[in-house]
Amino acid sequence: GRQMNRLLQGDVGSGKTVVALLTMLMAIDNNFQSCLMAPTEILAQQHYEKLAPLVEPLGLRVELLTGSMKSKKLRRRVSEGLLLGTTHILVGTHALIEDTVQFKDLGLAVIDEQHRFGVEQRARLWQKNTLAPHVLVMTATPIPRTLAMTLYGDLDVSMIDELPPGRKPIKTVHYFESKRLMVNGFLKSEIDKGRQVYIVYPLINESETLSYKNLMEGYEQISRMFPAPQYQIGVVHGQMHTVDKDTEMQRFKAGETHILVATTVIEVGVDVPNASVMVIESAERFGLSQLHQLRGRVGRGAEQSYCILMTGEKVSSEG
Repeated sequence: GRQMNRLLQGDVGSGKTVVALLTMLMAIDNNFQSCLMAPTEILAQQHYEKLAPLVEPLGLRVELLTGSMKSKKLRRRVSEGLLLGTTHILVGTHALIEDTVQFKDLGLAVIDEQHRFGVEQRARLWQKNTLAPHVLVMTATPIPRTLAMTLYGDLDVSMIDELPPGRKPIKTVHYFESKRLMVNGFLKSEIDKGRQVYIVYPLINESETLSYKNLMEGYEQISRMFPAPQYQIGVVHGQMHTVDKDTEMQRFKAGETHILVATTVIEVGVDVPNASVMVIESAERFGLSQLHQLRGRVGRGAEQSYCILMTGEKVSSEG
């Protein structure tokens, strides 16, 4: 009898998406539609690929809507399905809050990685229906209860405080640049075991004021340390074309590349269970929630995983 406004907090890989799906199914049982909004196209695509095989056997229709979908025919198909009510779940990015997106009867809005969306963006989802839909927002960034009350005072808070069985805690270590050779040796030993590695940089190209290693320089160094054809290296960053980004991600997912060199575009939702090491370069450049999200990209399988924070020899007390 009242609108739900709930924040679901659970560590990366604890199963928030499954909880969201069950909630959506309840809405659909009551003849309402649901939508799931994610902050990036990579993540929206992943949610879509996860949900579709689960709900299609139930005779339900899931559609994907992102900003890069230029095809008018595709967009028309999505719009018609929403207005007729034949589309049950719509997964997408910020594209969902555009005025052109109209639902027949939206009963539940799920927002993933809440900290990426503003209050106004959430509010625009509520206006999609005469009756405000139920709202479930999800985050993997740990928020102390007191902070949750101030930031999300309008929300009830639920916690998933355990991981699926068989997961091991991720070992997190910090090394200075002087330990680089040792770290590279460790990466080689993990790759020899058949595992994969992420290496994340804070910037794409060197800016004049910041002397931090940039992605392209790093890529060249890594290529020297891990020569082809024995090691295959992929690159992903925000200025790449979506198609190229997806191709690189799919190659990494399929195990064709051993090392993925990236910027924080891989921060949320990328799910490769075989990746066991996350190296974060110039780690002092990242915020805590970013580090937490990045670390969550490993440890998604049963193997022991590692997060290695690298910094130069000089680190400020803040850093």
